[in-house]
Amino acid sequence: MCARLPAAALDEPASAAPAPRLFTAVYTLEWHGLTAGYSTLSLTEPMPGRYVYMSVSRARGLVRLVFPEPISERSTFRIENGRVVPLEYQEDDGASRRNQNVALKFDWNAREVRGIAGTKSVQQPLEKGTQDPMSVQIALMRELAAGRSPTHFLLFDKTETAEYHYTREGNVALDTALGRYDTIVYRSDRPDSDRVMRFWLAPTLGFLPVQAERRRRGKKEFELYIRKLTPQADMVSPPQT
Repeated sequence: MCARLPAAALDEPASAAPAPRLFTAVYTLEWHGLTAGYSTLSLTEPMPGRYVYMSVSRARGLVRLVFPEPISERSTFRIENGRVVPLEYQEDDGASRRNQNVALKFDWNAREVRGIAGTKSVQQPLEKGTQDPMSVQIALMRELAAGRSPTHFLLFDKTETAEYHYTREGNVALDTALGRYDTIVYRSDRPDSDRVMRFWLAPTLGFLPVQAERRRRGKKEFELYIRKLTPQADMVSPPQT
C-alpha cells in the first residue's frame, strides 16, 4: 500500500489456517482532501509455497511533478508453522530518488538481515518473528483471521528492528465503493515516533483493509479508500441495502 500498513505471541502455537487469499485491490489515495493518485495491492503465489505481496502507487495531476514515477514495495515470504516468514524486501522510490531504495534479504539460517538501505549497507541480527514493512500486513490479517488480537510486532525497517504497538480501537460499519462492510479499526504506532497508522479491516474480506490513514503529530497526512477488488470465490459480498 506504500502506506505501511508488524512479534505477536511467538511462543503461542499458531492455529491451523488456510493458505493466504490471493487478491488485487486498488485504492484511491487522498492528500489534503484531493485525489493524489492510486495505490494497488496484490498478493500472488508465483511458485508453490512462495508468496509475493506488492504495493505500487502512482501519482496523478500536479502531484506527479513531485513523484513522476511509480513508488513500489515488494515482500517475498513463505508460511511456516502458520506464521509469515519474510525472505526478501524491496522498496523503490523511482529513478529520481534511487539513492533511497531498499533491498534486504532475510537469512533465517544465519539469523541475519543483509542488504542496502539508501546509501547504507545493512548487516544486522535477525530476531525470531521479525516482519518486513509489507509482510507485517499479511501477518496482521492472519492473526486476526485465527481469532487472535495482536498487540505488537517486530518490524525490520530499513536498517534496524523496532517494536510496533497495535491497538484495537473498536468496530465501525463503513460505506465503501464496494458496498457497506463491518470493520475492525486498528491503530499502529512506534513509541519513539510521531506517526500513527490506522486501518479499517473487513473480516468478510479476510481482514483486508478497506480504508487506511496516516497521521503525523495529530495531523492527517494521507488517506486510502478501496475502490476495486478482484473477486475471490471465498470472499463474502456485503449484504445488499
